Amino acid sequence: MFHKAKKSLGQNFLHAPQVITKMVLEAGIGIGDMVLEIGPGKGVLTAGLLEAGAHVIAVEKDRDLIALLREKFTDAIGKGQLQLVEDDILKFDPKEYKLRAAQYKIVANIPYNITGAIIERFLADVTAPSRMILLVQKEVAARISATNGKESILSLSVKAFGIPKRIMNVGARYFRPEPKVDSAVIAITEISKKNFKKTGDEKKFFTLVKQGFAHKRKLLIGNLSGSAMSREKLADVFKKLSIPISARAENLKLAQWLALARELS
Repeated sequence: MFHKAKKSLGQNFLHAPQVITKMVLEAGIGIGDMVLEIGPGKGVLTAGLLEAGAHVIAVEKDRDLIALLREKFTDAIGKGQLQLVEDDILKFDPKEYKLRAAQYKIVANIPYNITGAIIERFLADVTAPSRMILLVQKEVAARISATNGKESILSLSVKAFGIPKRIMNVGARYFRPEPKVDSAVIAITEISKKNFKKTGDEKKFFTLVKQGFAHKRKLLIGNLSGSAMSREKLADVFKKLSIPISARAENLKLAQWLALARELS
């Protein structure tokens, strides 16, 4: 069955067996493991997950692709190894499909136009997976891993819940149609809410981070100064935590942001 990629849904279909093999390997899939696949497309990654023995819930928004996948994976669907769900992943509720926290994995070539929303949605959810193996835009992978030594709201949002690692780069030539950018596979492991043990900790942390990054050209102390705390008191807190007065938001590592959130709460 022929299917033309739809730009409106950010469809670029992967055709690289070596990338599929690496993603499945990094996911550490065992027989019977539950895997949520986002945007299965034409089912290239789906086939690799099924071959590894996973039970797959594949969420696809494109009705035409659902029909193609039903035809391609008739046997797996009949055996109950594959469940196709026609839905928008940002509206998908894991609880409705008995997906429980740390009891499933996400392995996916996700739409690049909603990468941040997908990562935020599932890392912060009460039913967060144990790990995520994602094919994302190369630039986004670099931002998440902060390879240039500069943190961002995105990198801190990921690191607050898990450990990100760039696995491999994937050239644009391995997709059809060929996108204008290269891609990369990232892994996010050891996902948990260990940094937010008290009610309200998570909200306070992200409110602080967003305030700190509000004006990128300003020093962090300037962004945080306001009605809640004077610049003088903030300077005392910075000194206590060994944060330079000249620091910008991108200079602070996760541990410093967490410590700052505790001091300012």
